Amino acid sequence: MSLLAYLAFLLLLGVVAQWSAWRMKLPSILLLLILGFALSHFTGMRIDNYLKDESSLLSLVGFFVAIILFEGGLTLKFSELKEAGTPVLKLCTTAVVLAFALTAVAARYTLGYHWQICALLGAILVVTGPTVVAPLLRLIRPRRKVASIVKWEGIVVDPIGAVLAVLVFITIQEGGVGQGWDIVAIALVKTLVVGVGLGWGLAKVTEGLMSRHLIPDFLESMFFLALVGVAFAGSNAIQHEAGLLTVTVLGVALANQKKVSVRHILEFKENLRVLIISLLFLMLSGRIGISEIQMVWQKGLMFLLALILVVRPVSVFLANLGSAHTTFREQLFLALLAPRGIVAAAVTSVFALQITGAAKINPENETYVALAGEAGELVPLVFIVILGTVTFYGLLAAPLARRLGLSDANPTGVLFAGAEPWIRVVAKGLVEKGHQCLLLDTRFEKVSAARLDGLQAVRANILSEYAEEEIDFAGLGHLVAATPNNEVNSLAAREFQHRFGKANVWQITPSDVDFHHQKAVANHMRGRFCFLGGPRFSDLSSFVGKGAEMKSTLLTDVFTMEDFKTAHGDNAIILFTETEDGKLNPVLSEDEKIEGSITIHSLVIEQDDPETKALKKKEVSEGKS
Repeated sequence: MSLLAYLAFLLLLGVVAQWSAWRMKLPSILLLLILGFALSHFTGMRIDNYLKDESSLLSLVGFFVAIILFEGGLTLKFSELKEAGTPVLKLCTTAVVLAFALTAVAARYTLGYHWQICALLGAILVVTGPTVVAPLLRLIRPRRKVASIVKWEGIVVDPIGAVLAVLVFITIQEGGVGQGWDIVAIALVKTLVVGVGLGWGLAKVTEGLMSRHLIPDFLESMFFLALVGVAFAGSNAIQHEAGLLTVTVLGVALANQKKVSVRHILEFKENLRVLIISLLFLMLSGRIGISEIQMVWQKGLMFLLALILVVRPVSVFLANLGSAHTTFREQLFLALLAPRGIVAAAVTSVFALQITGAAKINPENETYVALAGEAGELVPLVFIVILGTVTFYGLLAAPLARRLGLSDANPTGVLFAGAEPWIRVVAKGLVEKGHQCLLLDTRFEKVSAARLDGLQAVRANILSEYAEEEIDFAGLGHLVAATPNNEVNSLAAREFQHRFGKANVWQITPSDVDFHHQKAVANHMRGRFCFLGGPRFSDLSSFVGKGAEMKSTLLTDVFTMEDFKTAHGDNAIILFTETEDGKLNPVLSEDEKIEGSITIHSLVIEQDDPETKALKKKEVSEGKS
């Protein structure tokens, strides 16, 4: 098979794995690892067949990881640190030191390696990383504070782990802990100066270029890819493994400046990340042979259990000992979430090659010769750690978060843009049925009225930075943009697609829907139109003004949709459906077939004629049964 055919097949396999994971609600990385390993074992297809040496693959992997860390940095907002700052600081300092020491000790007593290799392994495995954390967060959907802590830790710890591994390797080269402290100190200072200085400097230059519109729109994506490549390669040329720190600082600096928007770049990078993660895990898992796994699996399993059951929990709990910034439930969740990813695999491969290469070049050096055999086992060992942690945390984290009350399995709550009287009536009816609702409005009197009705309401513009960055959307699965302004509704629907997904972003039917295309908002800029029959804002306001109230009706084979329409006619607007398992969905504006055992939530104006009363009796008796 040609290289082109192999890469095309990897892309197809990546799509299949990602789609299957989405459908089955499994961690995508778990399927990617299994498929990559199976592909290599059963067909012999592996990336090594097309490479002359490992250095080219490691360079490509390094660049891919740099893109992912840069994209991760673009998502890190300092505003998130208001509630997550102290836990993040502790996890990225105290917990890292504890994890480094405990991992080294665990490696010594479960693997029996020399202390030098144990220390190197301890440094490498302090990382978690966005390649594994981001897909897990998408699956778990935890509350905002916990999500911020996990996201920040995963991105910030990656370069810390890489730098720590470099310092340990320098110590090994210099002959031990008691030697070469000056060289280690110089390397650390150079790494920090190059990483922070170059990252921040390039961010300021980029900010200046974009604010002056010196980079045309069609070149922006290419420019940022080139920028990441130059920053990563340039930093590594100046100081070994400083590149990951540089691109992370670059992303964070660009994300938190106020002059220009980088949102569109983030959207491009998010799509690129899915592609890169798929390719990386399929390629790298395919490089591990069964014989290599068999060689280390027994002691590797013991080491894995030590990491999961001892190292991570002890590190998290000791680092947060006596802290008032995290609850016990949050600490427990963090203690049971530390998957390892591509950065661990890539850094391990680099240092394993360097140690075995040094032993070949200097066969008279007893230290290198003694360490070379153990270094050769590091790659399959770390693969066991990656597969084991991804499997364990991937399957445990979501149900654990739900059990601890830190996430919802299928969030179906509704975020309403607007707090008009009719919205308050609808939201109150849904809340009484056990559904979560949050109302956003800019007018104080509307928000106050909603709160007096016992509703959760925030005074904020749905399009504001505050709404995007500081409001906790945990438990919410839908947006219904229902302000009196058609354009605001359309913009809100467009802005929140990345958070809820296109299928879950709705707006009430705009008043200009039947206008000529010269006057109406373009269709691609709108969300899905909700509520049966396509009522406009004025229709809904008028309906509630006539005394309409929320009513929940269970449809069955006895009392069908036709019976409901006969009973209420034009005096009812069907808004939401609810399945037997409690899943709430807005109803499409077009006539859709609603049948089977399903509950409908409607705005209803009660009528008193005899025929209607008879049907209502049937409706009520069916609802009670």
